Amino acid sequence: QLKLAESGGGSVQAGGSLKVSCTGSGDSVERYCLAWFRQAPGKEREGVARHTSFGAKEYAKSVKGRFTIIRDNAKNSLYLEMNSLNPEDTAIYYCAAERTGGGCYTFDTSRYPVWGQGTQVTVSS
Repeated sequence: QLKLAESGGGSVQAGGSLKVSCTGSGDSVERYCLAWFRQAPGKEREGVARHTSFGAKEYAKSVKGRFTIIRDNAKNSLYLEMNSLNPEDTAIYYCAAERTGGGCYTFDTSRYPVWGQGTQVTVSS
């Protein structure tokens, strides 16, 4: 059974960059859609980016052009490079997986049964 663990969060000033990582264990991520979500205080969890096993990526409008999702099946890992961060990006960032055979179809959180514990990203102005 796949388990996910995030790392790499932290604090940064507005305009800065951070990279968060997610490592899978217990199963190969190759058969899963992998995605990043985030949840800010008092807000619903929202999709940030998702990456199929075949190379296709999708981004939320709010992060497109600033964030890059990277997937490495050989390392059973997923990464999120975040540039030009602003205070509105402050949230707990979660990686999630849905066993689809590798494709990705949605940011609906209810469709993702596997979640990491989350890592805090704080951007100060």
